[in-house]
Amino acid sequence: MSAEITVTHRHGEHVAVEAGGVQLLSYVYKPDPVAYEARKPYVHPLRTLGGRLVSGYRPSDHRWHKGLQMTASHLSGQNFWGGHTYVPGDWYRELPDRIGSMRHDEFSDFAVARDRLSFTEQLTWVANGGDEWARERRDIAVHSVEPDEGAWALDWAIELTNVRGTPLEFGSPTTAGREMAGYTGLHWRGPRDFGGGTVLGPGDFGGGDMMGKQAPWLAFVGEHDGVDAHSTLLFAHAPENDKAIHESHWFVRAGDQPMVAFSWAFFEEFVLPPGESFAYRYRIVVADGAWDRDRVTRYLGNHEF
Repeated sequence: MSAEITVTHRHGEHVAVEAGGVQLLSYVYKPDPVAYEARKPYVHPLRTLGGRLVSGYRPSDHRWHKGLQMTASHLSGQNFWGGHTYVPGDWYRELPDRIGSMRHDEFSDFAVARDRLSFTEQLTWVANGGDEWARERRDIAVHSVEPDEGAWALDWAIELTNVRGTPLEFGSPTTAGREMAGYTGLHWRGPRDFGGGTVLGPGDFGGGDMMGKQAPWLAFVGEHDGVDAHSTLLFAHAPENDKAIHESHWFVRAGDQPMVAFSWAFFEEFVLPPGESFAYRYRIVVADGAWDRDRVTRYLGNHEF
């Protein structure tokens, strides 16, 4: 049975969800002060039901990595993720005039139940210089807060419409020439102590073999400093993503920069024509303990997506 949640909305700043005395997440939509980090909403902190922190924020290696956030590293010559930009033949460069932003416009729907939060957010993707390139509808839901499972779930859906008047071209550092650097799309940065974590996938997939691969789910198991405890994050595609505008691949690192992305343009660019839209839907399960494949499979079988 799902546990009761408490939702706190500090208008203009963030939405927080608590259960059992633990703040599970804070969805921050107040614009960041640093434009170079590509202002956009993000989730941090992200915690398990046991209170374990499972998100990283502004790590020293990439200050623009902030918990869980939607990104677009290469979009028609602009960088909607933040930080340095990969330039073919010139590695990474600081190009602040290419940094875009994702502007929060409003919450068009906001519903709180005893055991569920769901909201719809309207955003505008704004290129550097102020031109509005895309409108986004973002649907977020926090649900299945289950102490017996030791887990809770976050659903994140995006519908993006091109309002620029010319095609939008989505890519990644890999489509620009850097091998196996296809990061873009919904991205999670883990805490520093998750370095060296274990990556699982269905069947024989696992570890570094998941980089650039296609699979319906990926799990990341990390061990915490200071306490004898592990936590697991399960990342899963909704079934309809198989029919999305472009196929997705996993971008994952488990070394000193733990991260996972649902990369929607890993190896090839795709184009969104003017006036057209695309959509993806994802689920992130946050769990206490070190889950194995059997535990992941059982959870997915018991929770309809």
